[in-house]
Amino acid sequence: MLHFVYRALSSAVLVAAALSSFQVDAQTYPDKPITIVVPFAAGSGTDQQARSMAQALTTEYKVPVIVENRAGASGFLAAQYVAKATPDGYTMLMTTNTTHAANEHLFKKLPYDPVKDFTPVTLLSKGHMLLLVNPSSPIKSVADLIAEAKKRPGKLNFGSGSSSSRVAGELLKQMAGIDVTNVPYKSNPMAITDLMGGQVDFMFADASTALPQVKGGRLRALAVSGTKRLAAVPSVPTVEEAGVKGYDMSYWMAVYLPSRASAAVTNKLNEMLIKVSAAPAVVALQASTSSETVTSTPDGLARFQAAESQKWGQVIRAAGIEPE
Repeated sequence: MLHFVYRALSSAVLVAAALSSFQVDAQTYPDKPITIVVPFAAGSGTDQQARSMAQALTTEYKVPVIVENRAGASGFLAAQYVAKATPDGYTMLMTTNTTHAANEHLFKKLPYDPVKDFTPVTLLSKGHMLLLVNPSSPIKSVADLIAEAKKRPGKLNFGSGSSSSRVAGELLKQMAGIDVTNVPYKSNPMAITDLMGGQVDFMFADASTALPQVKGGRLRALAVSGTKRLAAVPSVPTVEEAGVKGYDMSYWMAVYLPSRASAAVTNKLNEMLIKVSAAPAVVALQASTSSETVTSTPDGLARFQAAESQKWGQVIRAAGIEPE
């Protein structure tokens, strides 16, 4: 009995010490390098935002902020890595609806729990995608794409390097009544490379990744995935304007810490990220990609994520996508 009491007291002391250390960390946070883990490759929209905010954080808080890309497996690698990290605020996940709203409906089993394994910090932004083809393609409009797909059922394919790009293509397939095949990639920049090389016929990609290629003449944009045209390419219609009534597909970015992160550190990081969201370089990036800055409290992100998970589940089921 005494041995049991000693062990219980020892455990209580260790827990108290751990909590105390997190409280001390919160008072001095940040006082060492921070790592932002991104589930997608360099050049992706999430990567661009992460690097922009990393620079702003470094400038504002005088600590190094490193961006670490752990691309692949639909975001599994990055999510698992952060889920297992020390919850001290120095390893964060900057991610999208891919890992935290869509994957649970796209896969029968996940190697991480998008709710239980993470502490929500803040929503960062919302954005839209562009429907793209190679500039040498005879397909010059959404109507052309649908007509070609109906003329040659099962012959056209589309690349996707994220759940957003995958579901956007599948939703078009379902709503337009066409038979096209998905070709999965580790990230959208990789899929774009093959689109430019003629290996795939079309794809949806986040605007921040796609716009430089469109403006450089290396890709042609047929449509915007959301309900409004993008200021960066005002002549490009929405998919709905192009004839697919009711079509709407957007994505969002947010930041999470591992589960068990203290409220003090979480709230401090929330304040930091919201502050640097107004930094000139971050604002300029959002403007150049026609993205919308949208921030939240930690609780606000938790509620938003729950609603988005339900929404993405409905979209994925409506698109007829079977979990892998």
